[in-house]
Order: sequence, then C-alpha cells, then structure tokens
Amino acid sequence: MSVALLWDASHLWGLLARQAMTGFGVPCRLLKAQDIAQAGLSDKISLLVVPGGSARLKYEALGEAGREAIRRFVAAGGHYLGFCGGAGLALGEPEPGLGLCPWRRARFTNRLQHQLSGPVWVRFEPSTPETAPFLPGDLSEAAIPVWWPGRFEPSDNPGDGVRVLARYAGPAAGLHVADLCLDNLPAGVLEDWQSVYGITIFPSIVGPCVIHGRFGRGTYTLSYSHLETPSSPRANAWLAALLMRHGGVTPERTSLPAWHPSVGVRWTDPTLLACREGMLELLALGREHGLLFPRTPWLVGWRAGVPGSGLNTLALAFNVLASMPPVPEVEARWKAMAADVMRRFTLFRRGTEACLLAQRLAATVPELVSSDQLAARRRGLFGSAMQGGGLYQELLDQLDELLFIQLQERN
Repeated sequence: MSVALLWDASHLWGLLARQAMTGFGVPCRLLKAQDIAQAGLSDKISLLVVPGGSARLKYEALGEAGREAIRRFVAAGGHYLGFCGGAGLALGEPEPGLGLCPWRRARFTNRLQHQLSGPVWVRFEPSTPETAPFLPGDLSEAAIPVWWPGRFEPSDNPGDGVRVLARYAGPAAGLHVADLCLDNLPAGVLEDWQSVYGITIFPSIVGPCVIHGRFGRGTYTLSYSHLETPSSPRANAWLAALLMRHGGVTPERTSLPAWHPSVGVRWTDPTLLACREGMLELLALGREHGLLFPRTPWLVGWRAGVPGSGLNTLALAFNVLASMPPVPEVEARWKAMAADVMRRFTLFRRGTEACLLAQRLAATVPELVSSDQLAARRRGLFGSAMQGGGLYQELLDQLDELLFIQLQERN
C-alpha cells in the first residue's frame, strides 16, 4: 500500500508535509486535483494526506469530479488524513467541503482568536486505536504545534460517529498570539485583558483538536494540529503511528529532524540564485525594521498586517528549488521561463521593499501614510490574506509547478 498527498493550494504546508514523508522515509506520491479527478486514487493507495492551506481553493481545484473521487476512495475503504485546511476540506456544510465528516468549521468571535501559533497542550483519548499505539505508559497530555488553526463545530447529532482523539488543554511554552509570545507576558495580564478590555483569546484552544470517524468502509482523521511539524517529537510520533495504521507503511523513525531549507544550494542557475538571494534580503529587511522575526528555520513570524505569510512561502519555494539538482524537465522549463520570472521578481522586490518600509513608517508616524493606499499596495503585491493574488501569486504559481514536477520525480 502507499501514501498520496494532494498538492493543490498547499504551498508551504505541502512542502512541509512532503518533507515529513521524506524524513520518515515513507514514499509519497504527489497528486494534483486534476489527477484525482481522472482516477488518480488507485487501489494501490491506502491513505490520502491533505496538507494545510485554503480549504476553499482546494475544493474549487478538485471540481465535482475530484470531490466525488475522494468520497468514493474513502467509502471504498481508503483513509483520509487532513491537517488544518485539509481538515476543513473534509467537513460538511455550510462551508464548501467534502462532507466526509458531519461536523462543520466553527466561526471565530474575533480575528485575534485565529492568530494563535506554536505549541499547545492537548489531552488525548487513550482508548482509541488511533491513539493507543502512540501513548507510552501513562502519557495523557503532550504539547503539539498549531499554526493559525481553525475550530471544529460538532453536529447536532450526538450519535454521528465522530470520535474526539485529542482536546485542547491550554497554551504551552512558546505559543504566540500574532507577534506576541505569551511567555513574555507578566502574570495576570490575560485576566486583566478579559476583565478590563473584554478581550478573550482562548476559545480557539478549547474543545476538540483532532477527530476521527468512518465514511463508508473507510476513515478520516482530521487535525488542527500540524503533526508534520519538524522537531515536534510527540506530534511526529503520533503521525508516524497514523501512517502505520492507515497508510500501511512503516516509517524509519518516529521523530522528524529540524528542517533548514535555506541551507545548501545544489542548483546554481544564476537567475534562480539571484531571486533566492533577493528573497533572503527582503526577509532580512523585514527583521531589521521589526516587521518580521524568527520562529523556526522554515517559518518567519510577522507583525499584524505585514504580508509575512506570502514572503515566507515565496522564500521557501526558491530555497527548496535551489536545494536540489533539477530533473531535466524542470531545468528545461526554467530556461524557458527564467527571464519572465526575473522580470516579475524585480517588480515584486521593488514594490515589496517600498511597501514594507511604508508600513514601518506608518507604525511610527501614522498620519504620514494613508492606510487605504498602503492596503491597496499590499493587495496589488500579495492579493488577499486568505486567497492570495498579485505579483506574489504569479511568481508562486510558476514555482509551484516546478516544485511539483521536481518533487514528484524524486519519489
């Protein structure tokens, strides 16, 4: 049996999931939505992994044929493992979803609740086959990572067959709210925020974190924790156990090492390296002016309103491409598109430098910079926060196709 991974609308999270499979030593077939729509889920595949990213864009990319193909795959005995946006894709109405699980995605009462990232404590349900092999001794809680998670909303039917595998138990060391690390807050501040200002941060880390159920003869496991996060031993061990149980594969290890995608260059094309270096310089500019800050070797943090997600994703794409010698098809495609990529990137870099510095100026002297003009400039460069767009999306689409071919060929 084997594992497949849905590539569309995943970007950073698709690269992270693919890196996890490589780290585990587990062969993984990358599939595009159009592959799935055209019978790409063969009977040799036992587990479909759907990474984070936009559930709506994944839903649209699959089309009705692709969505129905996944439903048939699971109903016939296949297994679905979704992280974050991939978990949301499997949920039911009213959100666009596959309807594998009758639960829905819960709404946030304020935007701040969606800005949580880092480790959270979860309490496991030890009596299920999905958790028992992973829980040594009397372990009942562990800190595992979330990156801007959504929330589950249970259905009105208590007999819907959905089992909660893990529930949130509270913040762990290193948890951030937007760019604010909770470790750095004095005692009592959160209580003060709630009593004085009416600010409640933590409804998003109460309730279910990971759920499981059946659809036909198959199963789904949906996690708002990114179990594939490198250097997260408990989360990684659980993912390894799920791969064994539902993927029919045996990982070579149960903990993933740190991932340093900016270290090492094996494709020395001068245009690619110039773009890669330009992205590293943009990240350095953001850090210098306090707009960006380090989180992990593969992820930068950002202040609210800064297009940090787009900057991080584009930098990661250039880094991963440069880290591997290109397969012939990728090298040929790059030669045909390199001049166009450089043209777009030159415009993107110039505009982003000005946009970042304008945002820094606006934080210091707000009356000097029109917030409407700044927002319009960001949209032109990066599109919307959830759906992407602009020059960023044009560049990312070009790189995404190369990454798909490159990583698929290296399986």
